[in-house]
Amino acid sequence: MKRIGNFMIIVLIVSLLIVNFDDQEQKVIKYFPLDEATEFVNYSSNLTLLSETDVDSYKVQWDVQSNLEDSIYLRQDVSLLFVDGKLKGLLNQWKENANKLKQQTLLNGEDSSHYEAITFHHGEIHYPDDVIKSIQVMSHDELYVVDSPHSPLESFKEPADAFEKEWKKTLNHTKLQALNHYWNELMEHYELSSDDYLEIPLSDLWQYQQETFPTLTQEQTNQVIGQLWEGLYKNYITGIKSHQDQEYHAINTYMPLILIDKNGQFIYVLFRDGSGQNHRLIQRIPEFT
Repeated sequence: MKRIGNFMIIVLIVSLLIVNFDDQEQKVIKYFPLDEATEFVNYSSNLTLLSETDVDSYKVQWDVQSNLEDSIYLRQDVSLLFVDGKLKGLLNQWKENANKLKQQTLLNGEDSSHYEAITFHHGEIHYPDDVIKSIQVMSHDELYVVDSPHSPLESFKEPADAFEKEWKKTLNHTKLQALNHYWNELMEHYELSSDDYLEIPLSDLWQYQQETFPTLTQEQTNQVIGQLWEGLYKNYITGIKSHQDQEYHAINTYMPLILIDKNGQFIYVLFRDGSGQNHRLIQRIPEFT
């Protein structure tokens, strides 16, 4: 099947986003052993407040880019945007025989909100004798937008004064209150105890490029993360299949919670689809020697 790159520039309303994937040309992220000889020159996810469109809304720009020195067999970037804990946007671009990828999207936002983008930058490198390796890295950005009738519209990534610190605290509290309630319901449904797992919100997964999962080395953690993104792409990002053979978009659902078994045996990913059905993805952690 011929693979065709797709550069997406979409204007979307934060309250509702439908992202269309072409089923005939949809790329599947596939983990292969990591190539230590190739690395990204640069990569980033970036969120920027552009302007106030009227008294009730504003625009945010969402940029994703990555660059290698030389072209490789396949490049792919997939980015997820969460607003106040709910998935509100997906960007997916891939190209054959490429080194650079770039995507840009404008969003119309309303009210004070916390924006978080996480991107998985990926590539396949094909060597002689059917040897295939992969490269991967994650990038992340967040933006707090304060849209209050009592102050001018503003945004920040890290609070610079008491006013911004208070808004960060308020927005984080509101978001986490909803997410923790949602995650607790999922944990109870599957009869899981938080004492047995390292709990990672999906938007925080990028931090484990420099931290390890329980019982694993950094190299082993990187492999498991690559395999985890393979499963997320197939079972969450490109559509959630229900037990009734129906498929739902992940858009407008709360952020998945990743549970890493503290004994280093398996990973769970918990989330709920748009119909209210609970889902648990299970990934076995390899027995590393």
